Amino acid sequence: MLDRLDGGFRFIEPRAAWNGAGRLSLRARPEALSPQVSEALPGQALEVVLQRPDGWAWLRTLDDRYLGYARVEGLLTEAPKNTLAVTALRGHVYAAPKITAPILAEVCLGALVTRRDEAPVTDKHRRWLPVGEQGWLQEVCAAPLSDADPAELALRFIGTPYVWGGRSAWGLDCSGLTQVVFGAFGRSLPRDADMQQAALRPVEQPQRGDLAFFEGHVGLMLDGRRMVHANATAMAVSVDTLGEGEYGERLQADLLGFGRWTG
Repeated sequence: MLDRLDGGFRFIEPRAAWNGAGRLSLRARPEALSPQVSEALPGQALEVVLQRPDGWAWLRTLDDRYLGYARVEGLLTEAPKNTLAVTALRGHVYAAPKITAPILAEVCLGALVTRRDEAPVTDKHRRWLPVGEQGWLQEVCAAPLSDADPAELALRFIGTPYVWGGRSAWGLDCSGLTQVVFGAFGRSLPRDADMQQAALRPVEQPQRGDLAFFEGHVGLMLDGRRMVHANATAMAVSVDTLGEGEYGERLQADLLGFGRWTG
């Protein structure tokens, strides 16, 4: 009976896992220098599909069913309990409830952190929440989002570096931006641009919050012409106008259509 695959991977009963405190690169091949295809955020639910003895595994993200290779050493075997969703674009977990304390971890919009069963601490008018085994997170980093406007949230990412396969405010790609922004409001999108286009209702006349689709690219419309998107031309999240300027003209020529979230 075949129980192993080429590359040393063996068949296992798929098992649940959860990403730990750091962002986890999912790669195209089981190699450290292989391209990143996506990224699991802290606390994200996963499934281990295949594994080999050296620690590499083929993983599936449970929310969008995306596949990639990663090492399993930092994965959790039990679901995090009493979690807080990070709503700040970026933040840090500190070793003590003070901004001068050592930084233990980076967090980002969409990350989940475990709330410890301890009382919050206020220091110099800053309220700190106990998270993880020994960390502290400023409460403002987990404050509820005030307005369900994906376009407004996407604009907060302006200047964020473009990173292929990234899904965080430390660096992301085009579909990572749209997925994370929509996800912040409970709107689940697939991982890649073509998948997102297939999931949305096509529309002829775009409005604020619609997505614009191109070959291998996606952006979020601010109005009928302006679009915020993570792109490798600016190597950052930027705003461009369809049909305006050299880049805008290229975007207009490559436009495949628009899609709207309908719930």
